Amino acid sequence: MDLSTSASFSSSSSSSWFSGIVRGRSSSVKMANKNPAAAAAGGADSVSGAGPITAKKQFRGVMFKYGPKAIQVAFKTGDYKQQVIFIGGLTDGFLATDYLEPLAIALDKEKWSLVQFLVSSSYSGYGTSSLRQEDSEGVVLLGHSTGCQDIVYYMRTNAACSRAVRAAILQAPVSDREYKATLPDTASMIDLASNMISEGRESELMPREANPDAPITSFRYHSLCAYNGEDDLFSSDFSDDQLKQKLGHMSNTPCQVGDQVHSSSESYFVLLVSTLFFPWVMSTFQIMLTRKHWLIGKLCKAMGGAEKVEIEYGNHSLSNRVVEAVEAIMSFVKREGPSGWDDPWN
Repeated sequence: MDLSTSASFSSSSSSSWFSGIVRGRSSSVKMANKNPAAAAAGGADSVSGAGPITAKKQFRGVMFKYGPKAIQVAFKTGDYKQQVIFIGGLTDGFLATDYLEPLAIALDKEKWSLVQFLVSSSYSGYGTSSLRQEDSEGVVLLGHSTGCQDIVYYMRTNAACSRAVRAAILQAPVSDREYKATLPDTASMIDLASNMISEGRESELMPREANPDAPITSFRYHSLCAYNGEDDLFSSDFSDDQLKQKLGHMSNTPCQVGDQVHSSSESYFVLLVSTLFFPWVMSTFQIMLTRKHWLIGKLCKAMGGAEKVEIEYGNHSLSNRVVEAVEAIMSFVKREGPSGWDDPWN
């Protein structure tokens, strides 16, 4: 998902996507509790007495428009001033991860709302958008996968609005470039995308084989796949100085970085490590885990000492470690925020 809307929703505008979501809380419709048993199981907000979950994979809340575009729709559980805004990764939309359901319940008990929202890059739209295109107090940004780079980009380009962000959680930051490098046609497709951009065709679509999952423009493909592209923020081959240049501004905001360790299903960080430099007794899998653990430490250091949380045996979306994921998020959310953050729309 990409966090930037259009030229009319610039970073300096008070009508940005962010202000639209934060202000959306004031127009919430109070909903009556029609299922007391479900409310008891799913928590209860202080106003309506109804919990955020009515049944499995059924959320109670308010859906509202936060901008003029058809896709600019958000869904909020609870009616609290403090909010956690979830930002998904590529192909994500509403209900992107399994831990959102128990997270909504846990947040409600602490008088926090959970907000999920759609932008032009949601679902299959990521290929024709960019980080630039989608342009309160108590707001915590929670990014999953590629949603992590959306947060980093937003916090760098929206200085005024970023003061409303109390903290940021980066869950499973990824290097799409290193993953794409394992595919056989990526190098030639990067060359094609570069040529198209140089010819002024950055908005034209790449051949279908470049990205079978969804249509993708040459600009977006280059951003995701090329070295030092706009989306290339978490790659393992960057030096400490390069990572600090990309992530150093996050040091002004309390951050937590989620690291899934010992995960055989985590394949997003491609670790091209020569076995000549490691004892032969170490398996390739062990080398990958060691390298990834080291990389997360580098990312935290580049962000000025962000907190690292390790969840053992978790997969990329933490669908197999839902309880641990919610515990880690809630522990961070419940801490006292830094002094000086505010709501720039007050």
